[in-house]
Amino acid sequence: MLQDKIVLSAQVDAALDHWRQEEKQALELLRIVGELRFDHSIELVFFRRDIYDTRPSRVLNYHRFAENYSDAPLQIEDSLAIAEAIKGQEGMAPARIDLGILTMEWRKARQESGITADAFIGDQLGNILEVEPLNNGARDVVLYGFGRIGRLVARRIISSTGRGEQLRLKAIVIRPKMKDRFEEASKRAALLDSDSVHGEFHGMVEVSVDGNELIVNGNRIRLIYAGSPDEIDYTSYGIKDAVLIDNTGVWRDREALSIHLRPGIAQVLLTAPAKGDVPNIVYGVNTPEEVEAERIFSAASCTTNAIAPVLDVVEKAFGVEQGHIETIHAYTNDQNLLDNFHKKPRRGRGAPVNMVLTSTGAATAVAKVMPQLAGKLTGNAIRVPTPNVSLAVLNLTLKTEATVDALNAALREAALHGELVEQIQYSTSTEYVSSNAVGSTVTSVLDAPSTIVGSDGRQVVLYVWYDNEYGYTCQVVRLAKHIAGVRRYRYY
Repeated sequence: MLQDKIVLSAQVDAALDHWRQEEKQALELLRIVGELRFDHSIELVFFRRDIYDTRPSRVLNYHRFAENYSDAPLQIEDSLAIAEAIKGQEGMAPARIDLGILTMEWRKARQESGITADAFIGDQLGNILEVEPLNNGARDVVLYGFGRIGRLVARRIISSTGRGEQLRLKAIVIRPKMKDRFEEASKRAALLDSDSVHGEFHGMVEVSVDGNELIVNGNRIRLIYAGSPDEIDYTSYGIKDAVLIDNTGVWRDREALSIHLRPGIAQVLLTAPAKGDVPNIVYGVNTPEEVEAERIFSAASCTTNAIAPVLDVVEKAFGVEQGHIETIHAYTNDQNLLDNFHKKPRRGRGAPVNMVLTSTGAATAVAKVMPQLAGKLTGNAIRVPTPNVSLAVLNLTLKTEATVDALNAALREAALHGELVEQIQYSTSTEYVSSNAVGSTVTSVLDAPSTIVGSDGRQVVLYVWYDNEYGYTCQVVRLAKHIAGVRRYRYY
């Protein structure tokens, strides 16, 4: 009995020591991540998850996520070796590199040929060595509106500033609601700093004494108080050639949005579905190659961004004959907290205590993104008493037969390689619930264990989780970088 206790104690000590060694390696990995970010404008992510400013224990947990794509989790010593090899490459252009995918691919290559990390990285990343950057410098950004999406866009841009070679948040336009500007700015800063859904902002938020600036992680952001866009000359604030991101949703067509094209503003990006001939873009699905001929863009809706990437994969692999999209959607600011008048049906009932059946334009909006699906999809939405994260249920009739394995395999491959790796995440967890998706940078998390294929092989049901706030925000920022021309090389 005593011997058994001694052996057990030794095993416990060994396990704890192993964990400590892994945490030390994770700390070293994070040091390299920071150095590459600030000194070389190279961003390392891990299966599209941000790892800069992440706890070592969280980094280790991310290594287990590889089980969604392979037969075993990744080892921290392997990813550290790959990070060190990336750091050792001289003359690498600014880039965004998925360390998780590289490590997984190196593990396979090493098993087959014994290739070293340095040699592997030289082979894989040779195309971004000694080449010119893809952009000629940072672009100014102005946020018009500072609500849920506006504040998250601010967080996302600031958190990914790095050396400041892409987007620079220069100003936020707000409609004044208080006489005391310092007090109003302080209240808005507090909402940026602490969010009930997305937690504390990782950094420092300060307000200038006159209430005309926010200072966020060293970024001085001008607060412009205005009742209408036509009141503002942005050049008077030192802003030029800027991308203006309209988060209000007040102006939706080309004529109305054109009012933003004031001195200092070069392009306008709407964070809502646009009307008329304004292009609705789901980044990764119908990203325009050339943007010089267009000055006004829409990032479509959160739900369109969630379903379009998955539909794109299914359409290309099997063809979609018709379908119905049901979104189980978190409640939004458009609804009432308590029962009160609302011009739209049912939305007047209290959002925190009711499921509310309502309409969604996402199914028909897909046709603007994927014209080949025009007239093939219908849709509805059920608003439910959760503050964030929604679930899209795609009930589709395919043109060609599929199996559960074939359908999931196509989406799994799209989550690893190709143009939709930033949009689709593949989950094999049978314990995944809505709160797991909070803070997700992708637009669509496929719940693979829930995929259903009917006996005829053509009737299928897919379940797709999405953070309708932050995941959508990441798409907005991706599109903003694209139209601003501040893209980087990437390895996924």
